[in-house]
Amino acid sequence: MLPSNRQILFAISSICFALIAVALYLQHIQQMLPCPLCVIQRYMFLAIGIASLVAAISGKVREGTILALLAALGGLWAVGKHLWVIAHPGFSCGIDPMETILNKIPTAEYLPWLFRADGLCEGATDSLLGLAIPQWSAVWFVVLTVLLAFVLIRKPGKQVR
Repeated sequence: MLPSNRQILFAISSICFALIAVALYLQHIQQMLPCPLCVIQRYMFLAIGIASLVAAISGKVREGTILALLAALGGLWAVGKHLWVIAHPGFSCGIDPMETILNKIPTAEYLPWLFRADGLCEGATDSLLGLAIPQWSAVWFVVLTVLLAFVLIRKPGKQVR
């Protein structure tokens, strides 16, 4: 039998928080500084995780899933731009207005260890298990988007409680 929507939302939330933990490991242990697009992706993963968790706990599955899906689509946009920058050397989102704006947001000022953008987007080519970090991010945004869409289109009577 398939898992319930709440179980899927809990799984999505867990995945997102685990991905943030991996990002922090890469940043603080492996010294891979996040670029502005990496930080935007972190915000999107956190938004997906929080919206999914709240939806699963509160029972407002549709509303929370819609918010999480919007964040996933925003993440797909950010990672798409990131992959484009990597594929087109010479274009960068390094020290630019986006970095300045992101680093002035209160979350970046109060939690710089999580949200401060210090790296260059075009430099995010280190690989992990054969894929660059932005490619892994794209894979996860696609997986999360598909799961969230599944939760939205699924008939409530088809789930196990």
